Amino acid sequence: MQPLLVLPVLAFVILLTLFILVLRRAGKFIAGTRDVERFRRQVGDLAGRVEISLGEICSRVDALRRGQLAADQVADDLAASLEAVVLYETEAEGLRPPSDGTAIRDAIVAELARAARALEMIEHGRSIQASARSGGREIEAQTAIKRGYLNVLHAREAIAHQAKGVKQVTGSDEASRFQRRNA
Repeated sequence: MQPLLVLPVLAFVILLTLFILVLRRAGKFIAGTRDVERFRRQVGDLAGRVEISLGEICSRVDALRRGQLAADQVADDLAASLEAVVLYETEAEGLRPPSDGTAIRDAIVAELARAARALEMIEHGRSIQASARSGGREIEAQTAIKRGYLNVLHAREAIAHQAKGVKQVTGSDEASRFQRRNA
């Protein structure tokens, strides 16, 4: 009679073990999904703020390029934009992406560094333009401003592209195992 009592207890232990394993896997899956959604939200928020900041400075620099603003009128804007881009770059470096989101974070950090260098180039051209009103220095100033402006535009586009690409991030291999495949 003793073996008949052991079988239900043994079956209960096996079922309990399987239940615990399923709960652990489900917990990992949910945690992975939560991390992916957090990363997507953070990248979207950061890309939106970068777009607004760089969009504003681009319009001011474009007005400078076209001669609608004096060089001194954009000095404070350039300093504030450069400071904001450096803060955005620090924030982007602090993002914790899932395994397949690392390339997106690195690309955003690289584009923010590119935007910072471009803003420094614009500031260099602006300072030349403010100090030298004619001659060869004016052409150098215009070239630096235009190159910096184009680099800021390209960085904005690349960051927006990465923000769109974050939708393709799936997270861990386990999470992708549970997703439906489109054939």
